[in-house]
Amino acid sequence: MSRGGSHRAGARGGGDSGGAGGSDAGGHAVPGARRPSVVERAGGESGDPVVEARDLSLRFGGVTSLDGVSLRQRRGEILAVIGPNGAGKTSLFNCLTGAYRPQQGSVTFWPQPGQPAELVGRRPHAITRLGVARTFQNIRLFPALSALENVQIGTEVRQKYGPLSAVLGLPHARRAERDGVRRAADLLDLVGLGHRTHEQAASLPYGEQRRLEIARALGTDPRLLLLDEPAAGTNPAEKRDLAGLITRIAGTGVSVLLIEHDMGLVMSLATSVAVLNFGRMIAYGPPSEVQRDPAVIEAYLGAGADAGSGPGSATRSGTGTGSGGAGPRNRKELG
Repeated sequence: MSRGGSHRAGARGGGDSGGAGGSDAGGHAVPGARRPSVVERAGGESGDPVVEARDLSLRFGGVTSLDGVSLRQRRGEILAVIGPNGAGKTSLFNCLTGAYRPQQGSVTFWPQPGQPAELVGRRPHAITRLGVARTFQNIRLFPALSALENVQIGTEVRQKYGPLSAVLGLPHARRAERDGVRRAADLLDLVGLGHRTHEQAASLPYGEQRRLEIARALGTDPRLLLLDEPAAGTNPAEKRDLAGLITRIAGTGVSVLLIEHDMGLVMSLATSVAVLNFGRMIAYGPPSEVQRDPAVIEAYLGAGADAGSGPGSATRSGTGTGSGGAGPRNRKELG
């Protein structure tokens, strides 16, 4: 777990991800030496990796969205990325899935152990075929289609036949379509929507639409599933259902990387937590350690927060709005 003033929000000149400079055995600065990232210092280099981002930098004109971000996720792990609004979390997801191309850095994905593939420069559909799927902050279903049809769209990523075979109704195309229907039905059962198979997506309650989008992403048969604020807009009962679903998904061997603002959900689910602030990684480690990290408390609540009281206590006081005014959306976000 990483600590120290140099990793706190606002200490941008002494950042820890991708910045030049390091130290020798005596602690003296060594110009030009690469500093180890927060993840490396936290022991994130061990274990069988499923994805690794190194020194990602993403800029839009004069605005830096990601500044030397490094992240390593182990296979089978539930890793949560948290941070104040505008910290760069969704930008990180967009770099991992090919929606954005970073100006600097690399993203390596291992569909299978020992089979690395570089993701930077690949188109989103090619990354999906490799085994990376995602959901979005805003639900992106096909509202006029049924729940089953929405999930079938995901399964078609793995189908081998082309448009001509489908039009002609060739045997292999019909078999693949039947397999896709069965796969979609199984996924609806997995997410608890088996009873909604033929209902129009637009008619489903909001929480069920969230789960339907997850089912569609699973239809692509991913090795890594990225969930962007899956609990946004859901009620407590739906959050409990979602937590159970994410646990079941991880139990099938799919690694889960999620962005989430509900800290109760994060602390109950995540194996590890990574914290972004102003586009930099400021902390990484087990949830219990991250929750108490002074840099994390400062990023959410401001420099005047009492680090010793812990995030839960600090948020209950209701004081502070976070760095740059981008604080938690509600008092439950940190505990």
